[in-house]
Amino acid sequence: MTQKQSILSKGQLIDNKYEIAFFLKKGKYAESYRVKDPDGKTRFFKLFSYTKLHRTQFTSEGDVLEIELLKQLQHPNIVKYRDSGDLLIDNQKYGYVVLDFISGETLAEQTNREKNINPYDAKDLILGVLNGLNYLHNLEHPIIHNDLTNQNIMLDLAGKVSVGKIIDFGYARYLNQSHKDFYSEGLNPFYMANEMFNHIFSVQSDIFAVGALYYHLLFGLPPWFIEISRYKSDTVNLEEAILKERKKPLKVVNSEINVEPETLHIITKALQPEAEHRFKSVKEFIQALNGEIEVEIPAQTQPSPQSIQTKEKKKGGGFEDIAGMQELKETIKLDVIDALNDKERYAEYGLTIPNGILLYGPPGCGKTFFAEKTAEEIGFNFYQIKPSDIQSKWVNATQENIKTLFDEARKNAPSIVFIDELDALVPSRDNASVNHMNTSAVNEFLAQMNNIGDDGVFIIGATNKPSSIDSAILRSGRLDKHIFIPPPDFEARKEMFKLYLKKRPKEIGIDYHSLATATDSYVSSDIKFLCDEASREALKLKSRISMEIILGTIKKRPPSISRNELDSYLQIKAEMEGETPAKTNKLPSVGFIKK
Repeated sequence: MTQKQSILSKGQLIDNKYEIAFFLKKGKYAESYRVKDPDGKTRFFKLFSYTKLHRTQFTSEGDVLEIELLKQLQHPNIVKYRDSGDLLIDNQKYGYVVLDFISGETLAEQTNREKNINPYDAKDLILGVLNGLNYLHNLEHPIIHNDLTNQNIMLDLAGKVSVGKIIDFGYARYLNQSHKDFYSEGLNPFYMANEMFNHIFSVQSDIFAVGALYYHLLFGLPPWFIEISRYKSDTVNLEEAILKERKKPLKVVNSEINVEPETLHIITKALQPEAEHRFKSVKEFIQALNGEIEVEIPAQTQPSPQSIQTKEKKKGGGFEDIAGMQELKETIKLDVIDALNDKERYAEYGLTIPNGILLYGPPGCGKTFFAEKTAEEIGFNFYQIKPSDIQSKWVNATQENIKTLFDEARKNAPSIVFIDELDALVPSRDNASVNHMNTSAVNEFLAQMNNIGDDGVFIIGATNKPSSIDSAILRSGRLDKHIFIPPPDFEARKEMFKLYLKKRPKEIGIDYHSLATATDSYVSSDIKFLCDEASREALKLKSRISMEIILGTIKKRPPSISRNELDSYLQIKAEMEGETPAKTNKLPSVGFIKK
């Protein structure tokens, strides 16, 4: 028997006034819907289950505190209350509130899509949030929101200019309420001020949350971010780890935009660990953003010049430049990109990004190209390493180089470390020809790689000889996934010829279908070579590149890898994946395109 997704159904009439249009989402104690009011206008409808609400979410009179707070709020940067009431459904008591429906998206949805928001738009959004907070903090009975995150700011896109509106007052409390009334389960710890871990909430704790939001908008991650999946339900150790991280200077990472030092100082002021060192009020925060006052922060907590430098990320078309490899692209999107963009949801399942992947296959099939395009797609810092960059003839120098590489990658996380010819760097220690220095390098590499995904570092290894790599590198917790990169298929070869001939002088009517047919078993580097050779021949003849010239070049240049060698790689693939060779007789599709 399947479980009902929602309590209310489409078309159901509530209180003889509100018709359910469709279900939006289910939370821990409430569900939300889009409804039509008696005038046919779209509204936001939130249904509270009384049995699931925490005792601190009720007033002393037994009403839902969130609803009572919303009733009194009237501000352009805060969601607007319309109606509320009680319901009895299947002998269960519920409460509901009706709010204006905001036509737009949450800031979380925007940042997941765009990663960074430019400083001008970010400043406008933060000023809108602060204006709403200033109103809350200056009511006759001041209200502390306690849950200001990118999930709880809606962008109203109905007008010519997007307006940020504060939503979800489930954790909001009156300033004069006792700390015993504070309920923190489910709050995002990266937005919580230090004192909130001790159940203390104040004007300054809301200011800290806005500072964290501002940082997140600009740099794509909350400040002092650490991977939380390793802690699972261990709240105490998670809080301790976050507080320990906050003792370090604020570090600005992975920004492709120019953030002014004054903005960094304002964010740092809002994020001071000690409440008394933050802005005294939201008004003071606003004045700082408008340049009306100069920001001073304690010298020991100022970002150091080194920590505010940003490392250039890999730029380019990303996966759009790759034809084929669909399974591989989907794997990277699910396991890495989505895990970074929706960390909280992945953490619920105890998941984080994997430590890395191994790309293996015949030479010339584009393993390095794919690694570079992955870095562009994700927006990570990119370190491209060859064994010769690390290996040294001096004792212990190779281990030190490996340690330095990983320290640098952690420091600038999130990072991709791409290691070509991995078999040369970490050869199997079972091989009698491997000397003591190689063994030490393998040991160091293993130590550095253990659960490095938790530190925001993603490893891509590439090799033509996967069987020569030390088996410990390929185990769970290190290079978790092993992916075969085959020669390009028919469609990919067509796209490659189009790519490599695109900007060269060529005759009209090049038959790419025929070229792809003529190059079965050719790898990616072969096709690039054929186009270069055809260009040289045309240059020598002082003519445009023609089909005759290209086909003549193909006849002179056989594939660089024999059919037997390709078949041997299918055998390797079968062994790596625990399949029989018969299951791997069809090469997967692979290739590259250019917009």
